[in-house]
Amino acid sequence: MTQFDVPGLDLVGIRAANPGPFTLSGTNSWIVGRKPGWLVDPGPGLDEHVDALITELDRRGGLGGVALTHHHADHTDALPAIRATYPDAPVGAASGDVDVPLTGGSVFGPLEAVATPGHAPDHLAYVTGTAVLTGDAVLGEGSVFISPDPGALAAYLDALARLRERPLTVLCPGHGPPVFNPDAKLDQYISHRLDRERRLLAALDGGRRSVTDMLDYVWDDVPAGLRPAATVTLAAHLDKLADEGRLPAGVERPAIRL
Repeated sequence: MTQFDVPGLDLVGIRAANPGPFTLSGTNSWIVGRKPGWLVDPGPGLDEHVDALITELDRRGGLGGVALTHHHADHTDALPAIRATYPDAPVGAASGDVDVPLTGGSVFGPLEAVATPGHAPDHLAYVTGTAVLTGDAVLGEGSVFISPDPGALAAYLDALARLRERPLTVLCPGHGPPVFNPDAKLDQYISHRLDRERRLLAALDGGRRSVTDMLDYVWDDVPAGLRPAATVTLAAHLDKLADEGRLPAGVERPAIRL
């Protein structure tokens, strides 16, 4: 079990033992404050992980509430076990069967919700002090896939720019280690996504129209196991170009099943 203590801030990250191509070294759950503590993303339903969360929450004086960044299973499957242990603690999220519906600007205990759609349409990040718990909006390593919902990529870039304006000292991601140079990481994420867009435009200018040809040109650095995620993100990029009137005719759109 890996634990992250953030110097100067009363929060701790606990990583689940669920490594994989999309979870990287595992999914991080974060606990903020004490008397009581507040849990962001319970994580996967692994007994060892749930036990570690309960031990830390009890050490901090119980659970005030649970905030979900989004509803992907690796972030939420432990929620029933946490609810069974702390039945009075409310659950907040942007959607789903929750006690407290949250939107950008909502305050939930010590957490301020920030709308960060892109990876999922209901995605929220949470600011506490000078830290932001980013879920899958920004990772400690690598990049995220963007789900092709209406306006997803433009909204994602806007969310990153809004986070960049805040006086942050650390990003606490859903996967990977904490990031103690948040401005540089956010700049990197924005530049990375815009570079993909530039390469996609170059591919289209060169006459590439099929999904295979666009992926081979623009995402040539992506391992085979992550090509499905790149295909999802390609769809989001094509949607953005179409919304902006920059998508030429005859471009094949990926068939996406999420």
